Amino acid sequence: MTRDVIIGIDAGTSLIKAVAFSRDGEQLAMAARPNSYATGAGGRAEQDVAMTWREAAATLLELVDRMPTIRDRACALAITGQGDGTWLIDADGEPVMPALLWLDSRAADETRRVREHPEYGNFYETTGTGAAPCQQSSQLAWLARQSPQALARATTAFHCKDWLYFKLTGERVTDPSEGVWTFGDFRTRRYHDLPLRIFGLNRYAGLLPPIVDGTVTSHPLTAAAAMQVKLPQGLPVVLGYVDVICTALGGGLFDPTVRAGLSVIGSTGVHLKYASTVDEVRLGANGDGYTICFPVPGTWAQMHSNLSATLNIDWLLDVMRDVLAEAGVTRERRELVQAIDRLTQASGAGRILYHPYISAAGERGPFLAPQARASFTGLDSGTGLAELTRAVLEGLAMAARDCFSAMGEIPEEVRVAGGAARSNALRSILAAVLDRPLRTFERDEAGASGAAMIAAVQQRHYPDMAACAADWVEPYRGDLVRPDPALASIYANLFPLYVETRQALAPLWTRLADLGERR
Repeated sequence: MTRDVIIGIDAGTSLIKAVAFSRDGEQLAMAARPNSYATGAGGRAEQDVAMTWREAAATLLELVDRMPTIRDRACALAITGQGDGTWLIDADGEPVMPALLWLDSRAADETRRVREHPEYGNFYETTGTGAAPCQQSSQLAWLARQSPQALARATTAFHCKDWLYFKLTGERVTDPSEGVWTFGDFRTRRYHDLPLRIFGLNRYAGLLPPIVDGTVTSHPLTAAAAMQVKLPQGLPVVLGYVDVICTALGGGLFDPTVRAGLSVIGSTGVHLKYASTVDEVRLGANGDGYTICFPVPGTWAQMHSNLSATLNIDWLLDVMRDVLAEAGVTRERRELVQAIDRLTQASGAGRILYHPYISAAGERGPFLAPQARASFTGLDSGTGLAELTRAVLEGLAMAARDCFSAMGEIPEEVRVAGGAARSNALRSILAAVLDRPLRTFERDEAGASGAAMIAAVQQRHYPDMAACAADWVEPYRGDLVRPDPALASIYANLFPLYVETRQALAPLWTRLADLGERR
């Protein structure tokens, strides 16, 4: 039987997916299982390391059950997963402690100390990435202070996908995206001593695994893993880049014909800009954002990420539900979500401002402010539900423009993905706020497909990523949504007020947080 199937694994924070693709990018089968994590006081967010492997293996088994021929047809297995965080293992390959996730904010003091360090400017210029509590560097520094015994037992510091790769291949490695943005020089794609030094982690340098590029390197599936997941021993396993990059790759960010951007409007809002040369990378004045190696030689993706995107819509829907409940009417969010577009169309544009910082963890893109909170500005007695609803969608679009603006010029065309991309109202508002055409790609499971694309290039099914994208991405290209000129004019005048208002509110966020701590 022909070896013509590539399996992509996308291990998210709350869901693990395994997807089978043909060698030319057609999705053939999928399996998914939930993954759980625990939160607690002080910003704790942890995941059971061993459980994540068990769930990933079970997801692969379920895929094999759904497509039994995959045992004979699989030619490669590729892995991506949630970014940032710290997954420690010992010399025997056993977990040292629960994984600290990207949601964990206990390293805020370590982050603050580094941002105040006299060499922070050099650090940011080297990594291209602003220090944040979610990153492994901050978290290792926090563990060195809070749990040095755990670090003494650890021999390797992984990210989620690295841990799964280790369980499948026995190899202790990481990829260029996560290894470099945390501890490296984005220009050389190698580790650099400055991040370790500025975080006071020189003694723990040995925890960092070698960096391998999945577009050129694979390792064989071990006998033990093959028995557990019911796939052939020796099957080439490819370590993909971090999930946001694989999603961007599968979602159309890489396009040799146009300078593209990508907005993923999910629970969080992820906004990426493609840089085809190092000269196109634009580092922000505030030392924030990410510069991430892309799986095409000599290219990068820059990223700013809002902590809250559709979480703002969820909040609005829950307010609607609460009002209805007071009247004795019970509704679920999914029953009310269809009203969002209708209510938006019933209101004029730019009536009020909304800053969408609804997360209790504040904001991280394009600025880091754990105390940031959502707000409406400009309410009057004529403000109703329609105006509030439209303002929330406009706020999400303004936050996207805020992020893109921090990375230089807004891209010529913006691709949009995520659950909220299905909203006609949001797409039209986002196009007008950015004053750029938007395009969707009808590609399911973009993260898994991006990982599989890396494997397709590594296995030499394609000479390069451009040829791969022609088969895997271009057929799924959707129609353009062009900005309405009248709306674009309104939002062009509104955006500076959006920025000015959030800058004016920043000192009040801190004072409000201080009052809350004293209560």
